[in-house]
Amino acid sequence: METYYYVVDSIDGDYAHLLRIDVESEDTKLVARALLPEGIDVGTKLKYEMFQYEIVA
Repeated sequence: METYYYVVDSIDGDYAHLLRIDVESEDTKLVARALLPEGIDVGTKLKYEMFQYEIVA
């Protein structure tokens, strides 16, 4: 499994727009907030690995 790193770009109701930061990209990924850890906010960095998101420093 690969590991991807994202930052929360914006929050729109029950969804968050994630921007990939481990590669150069301008496209965001729309993800249901129910799949993300509690306590996320704009600017929160996330690691996606093994079908789970985890907050990273």
